[in-house]
Amino acid sequence: MVWRTLWARLTKMTAGKLDYSNKIILAPMVRVGTLPTRLLALEMGADIVYTEELIDLKLIKCVRSVNEALGTIDYVDPSDGTVSFRTCELEKSRLVLQMGTSDAERALAVGKKIQYDISGLDINMGCPKEFSIKGGMGVALLAQPEKACHILKTLVDNLDIPVTCKIRILPNLEDTIELVKKLAGTGISAIGIHARTRDERPQHSPHPDVIREIVKHLDIPVICNGGSRDIEKYTDILKFRDLCGASSIMVARAAQMNVSIFRKEGLLEMDDLICRYLKLSVDYDNPPHNTKYGIQSIMREQQETPRGKLFLKSQTMQQMCDIWNMGDYCRQKELELHTKGTFGRRKVIPGQVPDSEILETVAKKAKLENDNENDELDKDIIEENIAFLRCNYDIKNDQFPKTVLYVHANKNELLQPVYDTEGKDKLFRSICKFDGKRYRSTFWSKNKKQAEQAAALVCLKNIGLVTEEELIKNGSILR
Repeated sequence: MVWRTLWARLTKMTAGKLDYSNKIILAPMVRVGTLPTRLLALEMGADIVYTEELIDLKLIKCVRSVNEALGTIDYVDPSDGTVSFRTCELEKSRLVLQMGTSDAERALAVGKKIQYDISGLDINMGCPKEFSIKGGMGVALLAQPEKACHILKTLVDNLDIPVTCKIRILPNLEDTIELVKKLAGTGISAIGIHARTRDERPQHSPHPDVIREIVKHLDIPVICNGGSRDIEKYTDILKFRDLCGASSIMVARAAQMNVSIFRKEGLLEMDDLICRYLKLSVDYDNPPHNTKYGIQSIMREQQETPRGKLFLKSQTMQQMCDIWNMGDYCRQKELELHTKGTFGRRKVIPGQVPDSEILETVAKKAKLENDNENDELDKDIIEENIAFLRCNYDIKNDQFPKTVLYVHANKNELLQPVYDTEGKDKLFRSICKFDGKRYRSTFWSKNKKQAEQAAALVCLKNIGLVTEEELIKNGSILR
């Protein structure tokens, strides 16, 4: 750990700090700014990319993990093995992490933890969503300028990377100018300004004239934001930047709909863009639900077409890739990553990932619900690594594994299955007792119901009601 920190410090000193002047930037967007989108934005021509807003309370308990299979650095939530933040060397020199915070000490703890995996840290002071405001984050900080300045100054004085913030304008120009002067006085390297007030939304016209006035009073780069409603091609990005008189510009919704907006040569066709995005999502093991959201943003009204409706029914990465003739690539890549030992949900076991020393867990210890059978009997359990994936089942048809097994028992006049479930560290695993035998998945689930479904699925496979081929195809088994 010591040598890595020293080497990182030396690298920072020799490589220079991120320059925010004259840049075209992918703006921070929740659910959008994950690794595949960021890499694709850089490929398309963006100079800097921001992560989605990541909350300090979430990051502070994460464990940093080197993912050799993917070639990434992962910040893993120790409670369930999910990746809260993933990055790689390809983007490091142009990556800014945006943090949601309301506490200087907590923000600094996160900053010190992640600073050598990013090139800049931005504090969100512009999000108007209720979640942020209730937590004292986002635009709530604009009503507490002293607190906002304290957070920024604490970070600037103690981190080795540039610190910035992103705000919204205030209803009054003079008040806005006074605010940005205070913020700039903390030593931040740049300031992002959304050209709307706290209560204005995308349907409202932005106020580039306000940013133009603000620029006159600052000697740090101003990054304008809020012009997506008028941005349809690359040159429109430059027009809005010039209209604001800003040094740089960050693009949000226009990039969400088509990240090739950063491409000087022109926009890519929808299918080309989706295939590139899918490949990056597969290559970097992006969560299927996040990938689906990204594709929905690209497809927009095309979701109403027959292919779009087929896509909306898809839940797994393989199902999505099949629609764009990338199913074989997806299957091969997922198997390759699994063989390499990618740490994911399938490999999470209680106690494998250590708890954070900074944040105490708020989870209550789960109760053991099994019947305390002798451990020697475990060797008689029929056990397989089969995952219950909720996305494979339609609630309307109610063909869930437990239901199928229940119907089978009734039809054959057998005793109904009984489930014994144990819970440890907010993870669950169940044993299905049926017809004199016991079945269990090695996969630890995130809740009791899913654990029972997984155990039932192991049973169904072993009694011949579902085939291994079916389970491989739907992703429940990786072969």
